[in-house]
Amino acid sequence: MTGKGYIVWPSGAKYEGDFSGGYLDGFGTFTGHDGSVYRGNWRMNIRHGLGRKEYPNSDIYDGSWKEGVHEGSGRYSWNSGNIYIGSWKDGKMSGRGVMKWMNGDIYDGSWLNGYRHGSGVYMFADGGHYSGTWSKGLKDGKGKFYPAGSKHPSLRRMCSNLGYDDNTKGLPSQGSSINSEGSETSKPRVKRSLSERISVGGLLRSSGRISHRTSSLDGNWSQRHPSVKSISNDFSSKLLHDSDESQSDVPDGSPVVYEREYMQGVLMKETVRNYTEQTRKGKPRNKHSVKEVKKKSCVDIFEGHRSYYLMLNLQLGIRYTVGKITPVPMREVRSSDFGDRARIRMYFPRKGSQFTPPHNSIDFSWKDYCPMVFRNLREMFKLDAAEYMMSICGDDGLRERSSPGKSGSIFYLSHDDRFFIKTLKKTELKVLLRMLHEYYIHVKKHENTLITKFFGLHRITLRGGRKVRFVVMGNMFCTELRIHRSYDLKGSTVGRCTDKDKIKENTTLKDLDLSFEFQMDKLLREYLFK
Repeated sequence: MTGKGYIVWPSGAKYEGDFSGGYLDGFGTFTGHDGSVYRGNWRMNIRHGLGRKEYPNSDIYDGSWKEGVHEGSGRYSWNSGNIYIGSWKDGKMSGRGVMKWMNGDIYDGSWLNGYRHGSGVYMFADGGHYSGTWSKGLKDGKGKFYPAGSKHPSLRRMCSNLGYDDNTKGLPSQGSSINSEGSETSKPRVKRSLSERISVGGLLRSSGRISHRTSSLDGNWSQRHPSVKSISNDFSSKLLHDSDESQSDVPDGSPVVYEREYMQGVLMKETVRNYTEQTRKGKPRNKHSVKEVKKKSCVDIFEGHRSYYLMLNLQLGIRYTVGKITPVPMREVRSSDFGDRARIRMYFPRKGSQFTPPHNSIDFSWKDYCPMVFRNLREMFKLDAAEYMMSICGDDGLRERSSPGKSGSIFYLSHDDRFFIKTLKKTELKVLLRMLHEYYIHVKKHENTLITKFFGLHRITLRGGRKVRFVVMGNMFCTELRIHRSYDLKGSTVGRCTDKDKIKENTTLKDLDLSFEFQMDKLLREYLFK
């Protein structure tokens, strides 16, 4: 069957449209035996492209499909009157999206797997607003609640504060549930318009929940089919306009703002503030009013673009080392593998050499410590060499982080947050090398150890003889869970508390700040101590 045609199945289902090589392929209309109607694009018997489906229960989806499920940008209308316009992934609401319930409540923000997840603004029908973060459908983290009738920032400003623009750009990428007050959001990583991000995939009805499985469609679909784009832009623009308009009618009275902090949906703390006080508090200080004392550290070596060059040097060296040691047949380490001669050295001139590629950084020399030992450690930690190189040396690069401690070290995070790279002092490097043999034996004996995982130890020598030493570690904070508090625990009570006036959302706390008792199952406790 090729070309245009019409086919009827014994069940009563029928299709009229394009065929290719015996498949439903092209544009056509499918009417199911249950009364559902799909009109749109097909690829090899599967809904793929832009299309509109009317379900037997009168639900309607109009938007992008991929391999039979909603993925990309789309609009879903429920027979109850609820409407969602935004992004979809794998058949679920994921990414930036706007949900309007029949009772008038509106949520504009991030979604993940059908739940509000990330940053967003929830607008109640009575005029109240809550801007904050959600995690898997539950309020999680800090936020502000503006009661109905109180003075509050415009939706444009709230969206901007949460990390995306007011012109429907920067839709966070996650999913949402359909319950009126039970979902949340996540911070956007890429700024794009709503129409570019919104996508929707095949609906599978199950226990009242929408299920989809699809991925974003090619960007040129929104140009060929402007209907989805205009729907999404009109809806979001109207929300912004209505919010700004309603704000202009609010009198200067009722200047109350509730600063709240939630943990997994439970309200942990609430502070009542005056709106004018709160806005004054948010104004930036005069940058000339405080003199900053600059500490000398190894960061000083890399002011300006030097830190960027350091990152490139690190990636080049790790790529070279892992590529050189991986083809070597696997064997048990020997005592010589821990010795002073167990090093790989290489010079990386900018123009390249017989053994090294040309690069855009500055000339440098590279030294890799105990390469066979760390190669075996990576194997013990079940870390694939290709994954390791792609994570640290891929095109996405590394992210520099400021030092949370007093060491003045430079910190890098891999783009997928799996690996943490820190500069070391010479004395610290010597300590790590001295303990490496016992560390190796311990890891080999206890493969599920909870101590820090070390993946590599390196040194870069720059022109002029300046040396920078690095250790690559596993990042224990690589998790899908929201981290509400971070503690640096040293097992001491001397100077181990934080001034309460200096505690902010991202402050790393100390031993005496940890006011929790952890109740554990007895067997689990024994297993943990073992």
